[in-house]
Amino acid sequence: MSQTRRFYALDVLRGLAIALMILVNTPGSWEHVYTPLLHAPWHGFTFADIVFPGFLFVVGAAMAFSMKQAPRSLATVQKILKRTALMFACGLFLNWFWLLEWDNLRIMGVLQRIALAYGVAALLVLYLPKIAVLPSALALVAMYFGLLQLGETPYELAGNWVRQVDLAVFGPAHLYKGFGMPFDPEGLISTVPSVFNVLIGYWVADSLQSRTPLVGIRWLAAVGAVLVSSALLLSFVWPINKALWTGSYAFLAAGLLVWLLAVLVYLVDVRQLKQLTEPLRIYGTNPLFIYMLSFIWSVALGRLLHIEFAGEMVSVSQFIFDGLALALPLKIASLLFAISHVLLFWWVSKWLYQRNIFIKL
Repeated sequence: MSQTRRFYALDVLRGLAIALMILVNTPGSWEHVYTPLLHAPWHGFTFADIVFPGFLFVVGAAMAFSMKQAPRSLATVQKILKRTALMFACGLFLNWFWLLEWDNLRIMGVLQRIALAYGVAALLVLYLPKIAVLPSALALVAMYFGLLQLGETPYELAGNWVRQVDLAVFGPAHLYKGFGMPFDPEGLISTVPSVFNVLIGYWVADSLQSRTPLVGIRWLAAVGAVLVSSALLLSFVWPINKALWTGSYAFLAAGLLVWLLAVLVYLVDVRQLKQLTEPLRIYGTNPLFIYMLSFIWSVALGRLLHIEFAGEMVSVSQFIFDGLALALPLKIASLLFAISHVLLFWWVSKWLYQRNIFIKL
């Protein structure tokens, strides 16, 4: 399997993750969304729950190439820490843009978790021998299991230790409020097992380098089977829960992503269907910028920009959704609204790609 083809399949996976993130995050109405596009309310797993781990997986996979020749030096560490800090700052900016105030600024978030997970994983990859990467990833999950046992009710909303630590460190005003009480699904302690998903991405991409496409596909299928089976067995004692990022959830998401990568390698390397996957590869060429732009755009349409309609002021998002809902069932209208955003930002990605504009930290 050549390096070019591996990069191509990973870019396709990255683009797919971006497209799905926009699809899940921008419905026309949160009251009218098909269940698979909603995150599991607490225990459980839905289609939407694979998107965030997908980002972490491709971040780790990219390390197998970007850090292959990285020297163990102060300069490399500084570069890792700088990128971590900048990405964390980008996440803080998006949280501020959501509220336009500081008193209730949420500290953690999607980009903040990606930043911290990347930083820890990159340092481990830099200083650990390759043979120790997978055991270290598993050790982090085991350590997190032990940490959760410090909570009064380890897997319940009110008494889990993730929430207790975030309350002590950040205070209730700076946590996510979407669960009916202050609790952050991208909490500080629950970031520990998310490092596992980054390291699995690295380990998988690195391990593929010595395998031909067909051998690599069979290997990916086997690895995915081990991860998914382990997740299902583990779920009997450790519920699958995205909000807590339990070990069973981390394993299940990783296994499904490994299987998905096997499908993409088959399409790209065996069937040579690059024309089919090229749009997704283009989508993956400016992932951070497109994610941030889509977030800002969504907030602007839904919270900042209003239009007068039928004698009252409504948000632009509401105006567009109501227009679609006049002709379509509510859930279909909401889905079409989200799909239109996926297409819009694919066009932006293509526009940037055609002009060789790649915005990176």
